[in-house]
Amino acid sequence: MKPTLLVLAAGMGSRYGGLKQIDPMGPSGETILDYSVFDALRAGFGKVVFIIRPDFEGTTHAILCARDAVHTPFAVINADDFYGRDSYATLGRYLTALSNESSAYAMVGFTLKNTLSEHGTVARGVCQTDATGKLTDIQELTKIAKLPKGAEHRGEDGHVVALTGEEPVSMNMWGFTPAIFPQLEADFRTFLTAKGTEMKSESYIPMSVGTLIRSGQATCQVLRSDSAWFGVTYREDKPVVQASIAQQVGSGAYPPSLWS
Repeated sequence: MKPTLLVLAAGMGSRYGGLKQIDPMGPSGETILDYSVFDALRAGFGKVVFIIRPDFEGTTHAILCARDAVHTPFAVINADDFYGRDSYATLGRYLTALSNESSAYAMVGFTLKNTLSEHGTVARGVCQTDATGKLTDIQELTKIAKLPKGAEHRGEDGHVVALTGEEPVSMNMWGFTPAIFPQLEADFRTFLTAKGTEMKSESYIPMSVGTLIRSGQATCQVLRSDSAWFGVTYREDKPVVQASIAQQVGSGAYPPSLWS
């Protein structure tokens, strides 16, 4: 049973029937999403499902919208994040071993130093794990700055959190099974009861997964990846991402033209 790739998109280029153009990053005009689909297919994923709506990216509601289209264990990714070949291979192997009824979910944990920008602060979910590598908590730090050695987060109150740069962080690459749909529906109904009238409130995936872990309904294994995450947080990041992809193409990790 091949796993499914679920792509959460705030708008994609015309080749995917989406809402806005994603900038080309590869040497033949490939977008970041092209590389994600390419990596997923060669990692053994059998189907790709897109959820396209501007206000759905990264939310519990987005996953619930796919419940009638996803019938196997599945990965969840953002459309505009480059996760790397190793991440899809690692998560694909994990999902292939799961039954549809399993609640032993997973998250790919990237090394913090591989996700920072040279051009400003970033928001990251810093993960805490137990001795077996299972997720116990995600601390959302919204202003992490890269330092010559490590990193630091400065809160609005001036409190500084020192970071080594080796911490695992969530970049919204998850592994679930269809068993999560009724669990998320129940959690989302609770969210709507509490905050449904607040226009800016969102039920985010890490919040829902945290609720399931604390209530004993699920576990979440943090799968470490050596892949470097790429994303365009700042305008100045774009040439860096293009150069990084060009380097991987030059090394033979990807063909010069993905789809020809």
